[in-house]
Amino acid sequence: MGFKVRYNHVGYTPVSPKVFLLAAEPACVPGKGFAPAFEVVSQSGSVVYTAAMSGQKVCDYTDEFIWKGDFSPVREPGRYKVRVTEGEKVLSESHLFEVSEGIAPELLRLTLKSFYFQRSGVELPADKAGKWARPAAHLDDCIEFHPSMNREGTWNAHGGWYDAGDYGKYIVNGGVSLATLLLAAEFTEKKMAAPGICFPANRSMDLPLFRKNLLDEIRFELEFFLRMQDTDGGVFFKVSPAHWDGFVTPTQSDESQKRQILGKSTTSTLNFAGALAQAHRVFESVDSAFAQQCLRAAIRAYAWAVENPDVTYPHNTEGSGGYGDDRYDDEFFWARAMLFREVCDGVKFCTDCERGSDCKLSPSSGNLRDLLLRDMEKCPPSLGLDWRDTQNLGWIALALQSRDLDLQVRARNTLKVVADEIVRLAGEDAYGLALRRFIWGSNGDIANHALTLFLVNSWSPSSTYVDCAKRMLDFIFGKNPVERCFVSGAAWSSPKFLHHRICHSDGIDEPIPGLVAGGINADRQDMHRFPHYPGAQPGFSYTDERVSFASNETAINWNAPLVAALYFCVCE
Repeated sequence: MGFKVRYNHVGYTPVSPKVFLLAAEPACVPGKGFAPAFEVVSQSGSVVYTAAMSGQKVCDYTDEFIWKGDFSPVREPGRYKVRVTEGEKVLSESHLFEVSEGIAPELLRLTLKSFYFQRSGVELPADKAGKWARPAAHLDDCIEFHPSMNREGTWNAHGGWYDAGDYGKYIVNGGVSLATLLLAAEFTEKKMAAPGICFPANRSMDLPLFRKNLLDEIRFELEFFLRMQDTDGGVFFKVSPAHWDGFVTPTQSDESQKRQILGKSTTSTLNFAGALAQAHRVFESVDSAFAQQCLRAAIRAYAWAVENPDVTYPHNTEGSGGYGDDRYDDEFFWARAMLFREVCDGVKFCTDCERGSDCKLSPSSGNLRDLLLRDMEKCPPSLGLDWRDTQNLGWIALALQSRDLDLQVRARNTLKVVADEIVRLAGEDAYGLALRRFIWGSNGDIANHALTLFLVNSWSPSSTYVDCAKRMLDFIFGKNPVERCFVSGAAWSSPKFLHHRICHSDGIDEPIPGLVAGGINADRQDMHRFPHYPGAQPGFSYTDERVSFASNETAINWNAPLVAALYFCVCE
């Protein structure tokens, strides 16, 4: 292996921390007295900065020695490379990278646009999709119920995003993705309403245009969600083909097998309730009628879940992901906290529920508060959020609401403790991460940890939180053991062979841009497909191969926190 420079392959904004790593196998290190230094070299060959490497550390998941270099003082826009030396000997050097104001805004645009390419049931015209244009397929406007439901007839489940590399559409994973994007939309509105703000804030970022595109994409998924609600308020779990598709186009999939709807569960219904209640807040100033529709639907869903508190997920996963979860406390907390933000008083709650005095929710904001106090005891926050562990969305809702200052302070203080723990763990890790281990979708976890830090920074400002979060994003963009930028189309090292059916069936060499690969996954569940991982250690458990569904698939719940975190990089 020799010596390797690990750095952000896309580049850095002028004011961001610029930390890179030098990695080496122990056998390559001469021993005592080894003192590497580095220089930052401009594209023209001029040395613009020099410093010593610091902090030799052993990485326990790669068995490498790691040194750190910091060139944050380099702020002049341009193209540079890092060269590491010992004495007169060059140990390693990077490719050219950029320092530019436009780095983060372009990544934000790229990752948000990926949701457009995941749209199901509609044409993607060339004027918007470019070379990735495709005809409408999977209309899903008249699909049958899965036999396990013992239900006759058909259902309209048109629209929505494909979940990942397959052609399924899922409420559970869609819900947490919506909630994450809605957070970005909420902060965008606050930013635009701040006094004295002029737009675009810089030449690279048009915030009103970003907000419009973000809301358009969110609404596309919300309208699919609304179609997935049954007449009794419960919400169907997913839409999927009867069997796993091969690597075929959406049109070929449509022609080869039928699709079906599977349903209902407590988790899918509460995901719906939490996301739709949050949508009410975001869309109230944009389309009040649509916002009210979302709130009414959220309340009806919550009412169904109260009456059906433990309906399990559909266990037939042939042709689609399972998203199995039989713990409901965190989803109840999320839904209740979001409704608590939106409900002015008990009368409004009952009116919107359209159940009047027969409502079984004991409808008053006070009752919700009592339940939330219990939820806060039962559902402590995690370092980040995901589809199986959604309690952080409840904590975030309480931290952002202003109706009950006691709950707000408790939530903010609790989440600050979480942020401090993320910073502590990242400080101990050779690559600056807070992961306990690399699992399926580790890049989503990393992005969610960064998002937690950015959110806490919004009410408890600290450069420590911001710098730690940005260094975590550096990992996703190339500063990692496998030397890959994990976002398609973003850098020279981006994935080319994602486990993604559209990308491998559309006849286009380049994959759809802006998709986040799952990333390093020590469990390697795909070994029966014979992927070529670059090393035996856990930290080398990624390969850019189509067969590697364990490390190289994409998913909307990994893209969403990266979009939200990049928003904070650009605008907050």
